This record gives sequence, C-alpha cells and structure tokens, in this order.
Amino acid sequence: MPAQASNFGDFQQSLLQHLELLYPGRNSAKLAAEIAQVFEGFVDPRSNSPDELWTANDALLITYGDSIRTRGTAPLKTLTEFLENEAADVFSSVHVLPFSPFSSDDGFAVIDYEKINPDLGTWDDLNSLSVNHRLMGDLVINHVSSESQWFQNYCQGQHPGADYFVEIEDDDDLSMVVRPRTSPLRRPTETPDGTKQVWCTFSHDQVDLNFQNAEVLLEFLRIIRKYLENGVSIFRLDAVGFLWKIPGLTSIHLPETHEVVRLIRTVLMQYAPGSVLITETNVPNHENLSYFGNCNEAHIVYNFSLAPLLVHALLTGETIYLKRWMMSMPPAPVGCTYLNFTASHDGIGMRPAEGLLSDEEQAQMVEAIREFGGRISSRRTADGGERIYELNVSLFDAMKGTVAGADEHQVERFLCSQTVMMALEGIPAFYIHSLLATPNDEAGVEETGHNRSINRRKLDYTEIQAELADEHSSRRTVFRELVRRLRIRRRQEAFHPNATQFTLQLDAAFFAFWRQSTNRQQSIFAIHNMTHQPAELRLADLNLISLNDWQDLISGEHYEDLGATLTLAPYQCVWITNVFEKV
Repeated sequence: MPAQASNFGDFQQSLLQHLELLYPGRNSAKLAAEIAQVFEGFVDPRSNSPDELWTANDALLITYGDSIRTRGTAPLKTLTEFLENEAADVFSSVHVLPFSPFSSDDGFAVIDYEKINPDLGTWDDLNSLSVNHRLMGDLVINHVSSESQWFQNYCQGQHPGADYFVEIEDDDDLSMVVRPRTSPLRRPTETPDGTKQVWCTFSHDQVDLNFQNAEVLLEFLRIIRKYLENGVSIFRLDAVGFLWKIPGLTSIHLPETHEVVRLIRTVLMQYAPGSVLITETNVPNHENLSYFGNCNEAHIVYNFSLAPLLVHALLTGETIYLKRWMMSMPPAPVGCTYLNFTASHDGIGMRPAEGLLSDEEQAQMVEAIREFGGRISSRRTADGGERIYELNVSLFDAMKGTVAGADEHQVERFLCSQTVMMALEGIPAFYIHSLLATPNDEAGVEETGHNRSINRRKLDYTEIQAELADEHSSRRTVFRELVRRLRIRRRQEAFHPNATQFTLQLDAAFFAFWRQSTNRQQSIFAIHNMTHQPAELRLADLNLISLNDWQDLISGEHYEDLGATLTLAPYQCVWITNVFEKV
C-alpha cells in the first residue's frame, strides 16, 4: 500500500460497508479487492496535507481550457502563460472545465475520459498547470456522450457498455422525476434485443450511466486514478444529485447517491489524502447542504444561493432577502467549507432561490436581465409546467443597471458583487469572464443556438493584453481592482474559509457582516453599500474596540474618531480591520 495511506484495516471496513449498502447482491469482499487492484502501485504525485486543505490564501479561477487563445499555441499553454504573466500569486487553484473529447454541451458530453481534447493540448500541458496551482477537474459522472465507445458498445450488445445504461420500461412511472431540462427523458435506441428506451436526464446526447452496476463504479475509480496521475487534486462531481435512478421516485438525492459520494471520499482519503471532493448540485439550499453528509461526503459544496440573491439585491437595492438567507446559513461543518461564486460557465441558477425569493421577485429579475441583453432558460416541472431554471447573461452586463434601468454605475456595482463574494465564509471562485469583465456574447448564442453561449466567449490573448494596457478600458479597471483586492484578501487571517462570520444589522442599504480569525486577533467588518445612492455608516454602530487602531483595507483610510459617520458612495465597499500591518 502507498506510504501515505491511513490504517488499511479501517479503510477496508469502511469500503465494505459502502459496498454492502450499494450492491447487496454482490460479493463485497471481491469488489473491495477489485478497487484495491485499481489503485495497485499508485503513488500520489501531490504532497498536499490532509490536515490543512485550505487557508485564507485560497482563491479559485474557473475557466475552459480554451477560454483564452493564441494562434499557433495549445490553449492550455496559453492559459498557463496568462496566469503566470497577468495573475501571478493571485489564484491558488484553477478549475479547468471538461478537458476530454466531447460531442456537445461544451464538454459535458464526454466521449473518452482517458484522453485530452487535442484542441486544448496534451496531458503534459494540463499537468503543467498543477505545478503552481491546485488543479480542479470535472468528473462528469452522471452521463456520457452517445458517441462514446461505451454507448456504441451498448447499441451493439458488446462489453464494456452493454449493461452500463439505464433502460426504461413502457410502464415505468417517471412522473416524479426531477428534471433540469425540458427535453424528453426517454431516448429510443436500437439494440440487438430490439428498441430500448434509455434514461437521459440532460439531453439525448448525454446518456445516463447505471451505477446500480458496480462495473460502472469501477470505471470511474479508474478515471479518478488517471486524473490524480495527471495533476488533478480537486474533484468536481458534476450533476451528482441525479446519479441513482429508481422509477416512481424523484431520482434526485437518493440515499444510494449519497453513499456513492461517501465511497469516493473514502477511496480518495486512502490513496490521495490531500485531495478534495466538491459536489455540484444546483438545487434549493437545504438539498445542497445535505452533501456535507456527516462530514463524510463533500469537503466543499457550492454556495449556489449566493448568486441569485446577490444579483437580486444589486438590481433592486433590497438587502432583506440576502440578509435573511445569510442568517439562516449554518457554518460549514468541521473539515468542510463553501465555494462562493457569482458566475460560471452556466447561467445564474434560480432553483437555489426557490423558497428564498417569491415568484414576483424572480419575475422582476427576469425583466431586468432581459433588458440588459440576457436570456432565460426553463425546466420542466412534475405537473408538466415550466419554471425559471437559470438566467443566461454575463455577470458584468447583468450589472449594467437596476430594475429602474441602465445607469452609470456598472463597474462599481460589478466590483461590489465580487467584493462581497471575497469576504464571505468559504473560498471565492472567479469565472474567467467575470475576472475580465467580458460582456454578453450575442454572436455566440446566434452561432450555437444555446443560451449558455452568452457567457462562454473565446478570447484572444493578444487582444486581452492590449485592453489590460489601455487606461480607458473597463476590462483593465475591473481586472486590476479585482487582483488588488484579492492580494489584500489573501493576507487576512479573518478571511480564512472557516473564520467566524456574523451578519450585521445596519441600515437597509448595507449588506454587512463580521469576520474574526480563529486566533481572535483579527476582526474585519465587511460592509457593502448595495444601492445606487450614497449611504451613511455610523462607526459607533459597529462597536469598534477603542484600544485598537482601525483601517479600511480597501481604501487604506484610517479611522481615529470611532464616533464618526462615513458616507459610502454607491456600491462602495469597506473592509474595516484592527490588524493591517501585513497590507
């Protein structure tokens, strides 16, 4: 066994328990031996400590492997160059969205997990990113491309693949199944045994895998080993909530799904104990939080409710819903944390706002986003109706104005959105098009016919460099200020992902909270004017300790009169701290 492995007897016992629950009809001891064989001879190439998986220094960049391109250069090499030249020491981790050959959904219909998409580069190019950054990779675990060898084998009745997919009978009750799409769930498919209907949660090109077959689990453990050997140390379980299917049930978040997550966590902790597991479950808040388990499932869960609530607050100037959610959020369990993000390769998911924003509040957002050039995607409900699923828009353009219309505060409003995210409990994650203030890609939507293309523009590195050098460019203004604030943030112990957080009850214009370092030496009062009007902040309302010196980390302003009243400009943010020597 590898030197870093924990007590093998305990691992073996835990593994057997997982397997007995998932596959009661199989020989669990034999399956456990097959899992051990998958990792035979494996030595973790990373030396990440399992004792400290994240610090205040952590920030994540989310990007496609080819979001930034240079003619004649592999995009993964261009990405590495961009990080080294423009954002050195800013991001501890990089999430490269699916990097394997694919047939649709911009990478999320994987054809072959064992290969790198040659349009991006090579395994060596990917691995080079992990030299100076922790590398996060997508384990697209729920489904596979209809062009994959597995599915082609299924269509021909051959192995591996003949029994890898979920077949639906004519009389199966699928009325309760939760769907993120409006496309038909059943996909008629010709096989040697006649026409079969296979389960497709997302699209007919993304065919769901059958994890009730233990061979499918073994396939993904082999993929995990391949990823580990090529620099990946953070595993994002894509669409994992839909993993286990049972007709007649919702087929989302089933107990078996959670058990698979626990099994993967157990295996990773044995063979690569410094690695991290993150679950992608774009669902209402209470469902999302369930993937922490009993500190034995995901190390990290996405803070999915943040994006819609934050966008709502900035569009309306109303902070009550954001505050109410913040006060209801539990601290992450020991050994776990949140991933905070405001934009991604997908849209702004609205399911996580269900129960937090009324239908009227959501409709108000939709109207504003449409005015700013955005699109709307829907999902099918159990009663055959449709509901808002996500807002498709670049976050920079979503901040063009408020529900009253466009105004002159786009840059300040956008910077406010990102500054809130930086200060919250958890790890901040920046989508590359937010980092670079990219506007809506209308041409991309027209070309692909997909709403999500509006925020997936391909950028030319030479053009980016020119804009970052142009003093009149909003891209330069946003990028430089985000990088500056990130460099300030990383030096503050009170911004550790697990540092104490407490919501402050100030004037309605403010969204504010207090962070305190685990050693209690540093406090930071993070205060954000969420409106297009100046707002007055009385320092006395913060109860600042008079024995300390206080300073705003963002502006550098010192506060000697703790009874003074500050006037915060529209969307101005302050990080008021008592420890600032490191800045």
